[in-house]
Amino acid sequence: MNKVITPSKKSLLKSIGPGFLLAGAAIGVSHLVQATRAGADYGFILIIALIVACISKYPFLEFGPRYAAGTGNHLIAGYKNLGKFPYLIYIFITIGSMFIIQAAVTVVTAGLAERLFNFGFSPFLWSLIILGACIALLLIGKYPGLDKSMKIIVSLLTLATLAAVIMAFGAGTAEKATTTEAPSLWTTASIGFIIAFMGWMPIPLDASVWHSIWTREKAVQNKEKISMKGAFADFNVGYLSAAFIGLLFFLLGVLVMFGSGTSFSSNSVEFSSQLVELYGKTLGSWSKPLISVAAFITMLSTVLTVTDAYPRVVSEFKKPKNSSSEDLKNKWKTYKIAIFIIPVVSLSILYLFPGSFTILVDFAAGLSFLSAPFLAWFNYKLVTGNQMPEKHRPGKNYRIFSLVCFWLLVAFNLVYLYYTFLS
Repeated sequence: MNKVITPSKKSLLKSIGPGFLLAGAAIGVSHLVQATRAGADYGFILIIALIVACISKYPFLEFGPRYAAGTGNHLIAGYKNLGKFPYLIYIFITIGSMFIIQAAVTVVTAGLAERLFNFGFSPFLWSLIILGACIALLLIGKYPGLDKSMKIIVSLLTLATLAAVIMAFGAGTAEKATTTEAPSLWTTASIGFIIAFMGWMPIPLDASVWHSIWTREKAVQNKEKISMKGAFADFNVGYLSAAFIGLLFFLLGVLVMFGSGTSFSSNSVEFSSQLVELYGKTLGSWSKPLISVAAFITMLSTVLTVTDAYPRVVSEFKKPKNSSSEDLKNKWKTYKIAIFIIPVVSLSILYLFPGSFTILVDFAAGLSFLSAPFLAWFNYKLVTGNQMPEKHRPGKNYRIFSLVCFWLLVAFNLVYLYYTFLS
């Protein structure tokens, strides 16, 4: 007998979607490169750092959909209600990083596309093709197209990466990983890497704003208010998926690359090629397509969600609180303009300043990293303040947990500043 789905369960299932977009945005360079390198360079010992990073980000990213479900607004409107400082800080963070991040994730995906398909295209041509396809999907399919695409992509990515990890365990590589001695964690280089790894795993905190916008958009598409229970379930599906896939890539690094004696490249595409080659040596050349597909899908999911997220954010800058039919039309016009301008400017920077691109990426990464405590505090103030209905505010124990996580983020930043500028 088929189980009857009650209206509440139907509503819950209809709420699922923004979490997959969050997962798609999260699963990018941080997973493919940083998580894999953490396992490749240090073995199982850094699994604690991965877990702490995911736990410390959890409440502040969860506050995004919580605020959207509780108030009907996204976090940008909330920041504006808090005052000019939070509002302008977020705008500065976004403008200071969006062009560089868009270019970076697209170019890495372009390199992986050529590695997978071997058409002989240049990275720039691949970038145009990938961005053109993403823009077409977003303008034609709009939010429903993005929603459905990310559910498929994240599901395929999880299955492909899980299969790769199972095969690595089956090849008997775990014994080598457990007997190989890990390098010291107490060197300047090691601590710097660990802090950067934790800072970007599974995703920077400004994604909480994206999730709040996607949650509100989902409510518009469903033509009903997202319930708090639905928003919470959706967030957990997405966030736990991102954390789980991060763990899988970490395990790939440990099982396939740790103790191999290979010197790993800091270049994302070259590193991915090394991962594919080492995987082929471990299990056989037949396994290369599987990990190549997993790596490409990883980055494609990031490009698609980033290409959608930044234009949505920009469209909300002028009148974040207003949602009349005229305002929505104007925001859609702004979105359509921004979805072309941001990629064009991003690739122009990449084309004109190829030698300085790593410096620009470091700047964007540093800006997002240092902004984490500010955004965490703003999000905490929003969900515990008068803007939030009292029944939807976090309880006492969750607040205590959130404050502990906040001070962890502050500590990460202090260590990052010390090893970046003083060490």
